[in-house]
Amino acid sequence: MRKGAWLPGVLALALILAGPAFAASKGPIKLGVTEPLSGNFKDIGEHYLEGVQYAAKIINEKGGLLGRKIQVIPIDSELKPAVTVRKAQELILRDHVKFFCGGTGSSIGSAMSDLAKRQKVIMFTYGMGAASLTGKDCNPYFFRPTGNTDGQSYAIAGLIAKAGYKRIGIIAQDYSFGHEAVEAFKKKLAELNPSAKIVAQIYHPLGTMDFAPYVSQLIAAKPDVIFTSNWGNDLTLLFKQGQAMGLKTKVYGYYLNDDDMIKALGNDDKAILGDVGVETYMVSIPTAKNKAFVEKFYKDTGHYPTWLRGKAYMATMFWAEAVKKAGSTNVNAVIKAWEGLTYDGPAGVYTMRACDHQAQVPFWYAQIVEKNPYFKHAFVGPATMIPAASVSVPCDQTGCNMSR
Repeated sequence: MRKGAWLPGVLALALILAGPAFAASKGPIKLGVTEPLSGNFKDIGEHYLEGVQYAAKIINEKGGLLGRKIQVIPIDSELKPAVTVRKAQELILRDHVKFFCGGTGSSIGSAMSDLAKRQKVIMFTYGMGAASLTGKDCNPYFFRPTGNTDGQSYAIAGLIAKAGYKRIGIIAQDYSFGHEAVEAFKKKLAELNPSAKIVAQIYHPLGTMDFAPYVSQLIAAKPDVIFTSNWGNDLTLLFKQGQAMGLKTKVYGYYLNDDDMIKALGNDDKAILGDVGVETYMVSIPTAKNKAFVEKFYKDTGHYPTWLRGKAYMATMFWAEAVKKAGSTNVNAVIKAWEGLTYDGPAGVYTMRACDHQAQVPFWYAQIVEKNPYFKHAFVGPATMIPAASVSVPCDQTGCNMSR
């Protein structure tokens, strides 16, 4: 054989073998979105998905991420951890998806965190709030570029303590998220107002349809105020059935800025006037960046980036900043780039803490008011910021032991 005659064949074989990897590096950056896109919480999943899709749209219109388009891949979690993991695993093995996100169900978040660690991919959440996900169950492949139950419950406890309420009623969903939200609330309330008394502490199954027994317990306990971390249809039915049974107690909750929930109350929406919601995003945040974001979102889509859409948008943009800083879709490079990174968005400055991958974020609170510039029905009034530092839990107190 003539010297060097084998080189063209070897090079051709190398190109064939490298073909899939080369194509992947030049093709779209794929982002799997795990949300319930069917069932009772379909509206929650769809709104979160819309926020991710809008962020991808904005990025793609500006030339993409690292010169590549973002391809959003919806995954119907069915709100079942095993189903979610199976579908995500298929995408990892078949389509080489390296990035996943989701906002609904801390049980889904826990399962996806475990999968991410096994498969060395990244999972981030904009709504799975259980503090344990970045606490005792933390791992290097899971990020939370939003708040958690500790921060949100601390914020509400601070407001209730400041208002001087003495008799507190609690109602929450009976799974990890609900329990962690309640425990954080009780802990902070005891610190801030030791004389406050918990007169009712009620848990109910996720997806409850009959709230009558729970409402009866709340009415009998005669609380001055009610704390709830309920979301979705469970929050809607709590209010609807509570109002029908004569529950008139003021409510402080996680997700009272849910416009779908308020709209579903119909003429009964006046009964929640004065109730207080606390969240990481509200359309009424009075920053210039948020006003511009709300205006453009409405112009582009015909509706407001209320509640879930805004949270998902900001988290996706934060992830994109990490990929941009890494200059690569290499998972380890993105992890390193995201640690300590800051994102200045519509809801203020977010900083990703390296020790547990829990973003340090401000919270915003607002009362439900009748007159607002967004809807004909009641909605949140002007939002006020609660600084991140005032509700942050030091890393050495979270239980996180970040081992790679």
